[in-house]
Amino acid sequence: MMKKIIVFIIAIAFASCSSDLENLNQNIKDPAAVPGESLFTGAQKNLADQMVDLNVNINNTKLWSQYLQETTYTDESNYDQTTRSIPDTHWSVLYKDVLKDLDEAAKVITNTTYTTPELEALKPNKLAIIEILNVFAYAVLIETYGDIPYTESLDSNNLLPKYDDGETTYKALITRLTTAINNLDTSKRSFDGADRIYKGDVMSWKKFAASLKLRMGILLADTDNAFAKSTVESAVSSGVFTSNSDNAGYIYLSADPNTNPIHDNLVLSGRHDFVAAKTIVDMMNSLGDYRISSYFLPTSDGTYVGGAIGTEATFTAHSQVTPRVENAVEPGIILDYAEVEFLLAEAAARTFNVGGTAKEHYDKAIKASFEFWNASNVDDYLAQPNVDYATVLSASTATTPWKEVIGNQKWLALFNRGLEAWTSIRLLDFPIMAPAAEAVSGYPNRYTYPVVEQTLNPTNYNAAATAIGGDLPETKLFWDKY
Repeated sequence: MMKKIIVFIIAIAFASCSSDLENLNQNIKDPAAVPGESLFTGAQKNLADQMVDLNVNINNTKLWSQYLQETTYTDESNYDQTTRSIPDTHWSVLYKDVLKDLDEAAKVITNTTYTTPELEALKPNKLAIIEILNVFAYAVLIETYGDIPYTESLDSNNLLPKYDDGETTYKALITRLTTAINNLDTSKRSFDGADRIYKGDVMSWKKFAASLKLRMGILLADTDNAFAKSTVESAVSSGVFTSNSDNAGYIYLSADPNTNPIHDNLVLSGRHDFVAAKTIVDMMNSLGDYRISSYFLPTSDGTYVGGAIGTEATFTAHSQVTPRVENAVEPGIILDYAEVEFLLAEAAARTFNVGGTAKEHYDKAIKASFEFWNASNVDDYLAQPNVDYATVLSASTATTPWKEVIGNQKWLALFNRGLEAWTSIRLLDFPIMAPAAEAVSGYPNRYTYPVVEQTLNPTNYNAAATAIGGDLPETKLFWDKY
């Protein structure tokens, strides 16, 4: 009897020990499943960071848009895309850290049973907002590279996705965006605090989606004018931005790692890598543009001086960005009212039915930019002969004069938004970018495809490179006709 008791005790002890050992393999600190809302927040931040960042390992477009110039290492301002593998980083962030997380967020939210009928009723809005950001991210990829993986892009079982035609995909994205707009129910909320852009306000997301549709429609105007016209007019009828209160800006925090990336680049890094670029400073000086003091600091003699493009620029001898630009909590803008008004000005110049004339929207755009940057004397500025829409239009010798008038002022208003400014420069061909001193290519019309795609997905990469006319920085994309 005693032996049986001992065996029983040993068996219990062994079972207990085995259970304890199994528990040691469990991660009790991390959740077993990540809520869809948390995945959405992470994807949103990664998207905003990638659009805003100034780090030369991540995003060079503020250099290519000639807003800033490097002080010591000038490779990137001379259009070097390979030394730091910038195209690989951009591709990886948008596919892996944005689109894949958005895709997973949608799956989790769809399969989640929420605790109340009221929370359950928010699902459609959440899924529609995720879809809007999906469209935004894919659009940026197409605008950057051309043909991209799309229909097979997020299949984890397919590591060698085919590339889809850029124009066809872009139009399909606009259809997806229209559906998302129609699916939004403005009588209900959505993500609330998990949404770091609009705090879950669905009407704001509807305006954002319509404004994004406007921007995407305009991008196609030189390649398919009829499609662009119908897209733009449909977007306007859905209700686009009407004031700076509509701006889409990611809300950053004051503590690292949740600060605006520019604060990390320029303040926390302790580095002095960038100064104002000569191209923008010279134009603002020539126009007497009052926003210059909102963008840059004067040098010791009270003047504004920009660094020559592609050459080393002594930090103390040139203007630097203002404290506001490098502030930790400055919102990360991905689309704003000034841009929308410039898009409407372009639409009106193309005779699309958007309400108002090109001049009226042009004036509203500049006023919106001045307001956003807390700059004064906007009426005086608009009255200047070198700014007044009709006067500058009549003096232009450009093939398409309105492209010069709108292009120059739109570029000035897009300051600190490198990717969108670069897209605008390529679409409107204004302003004229200064030659880079030691350029390794012509002015970049696109990012080249990532090296990882060339080495691991060569068949599909080669087909895509051939389809777009060559995997070169100078290759013009389907929408960049002139």
